[in-house]
Amino acid sequence: MKRIFAITVLILCIASATVCSAQNVVLKQKKGGPSGIISGIVLGPDDKPAPFAAISYQSSGGTAPHAVHADAHGRFTITKLHSDIYDVRASANGIFSEWKKNFKVESGRTSDLTLRLIYAKEMPKQMPSSVSKPATKN
Repeated sequence: MKRIFAITVLILCIASATVCSAQNVVLKQKKGGPSGIISGIVLGPDDKPAPFAAISYQSSGGTAPHAVHADAHGRFTITKLHSDIYDVRASANGIFSEWKKNFKVESGRTSDLTLRLIYAKEMPKQMPSSVSKPATKN
């Protein structure tokens, strides 16, 4: 009986050590593990680099919005990104790019991206003044 008890305790100790070791590996990967990078260029409507453009990015779920700036040659690098899906957009001098949606970033990899600034195809139509006034109840 003592022998069965000793073997059971030994098996539980080994199983516990294995679980703790696996948890430490997962924690190390989350805290200090490799991170993903987005590297790219912002081009203006004339297909020339857009110096010092602002690049906005956030996870596709809408969390953790951030911004960086391109260098004098329109190049940018976003580092220390968690593996996730991101939405990225650039702007410069009042001109914006379309959102690059669902851009996949993987840990330990550099993903390349080109953002093109575009003019609006048309100005938004103004709503008639009768529509913009709130209705009142009698």
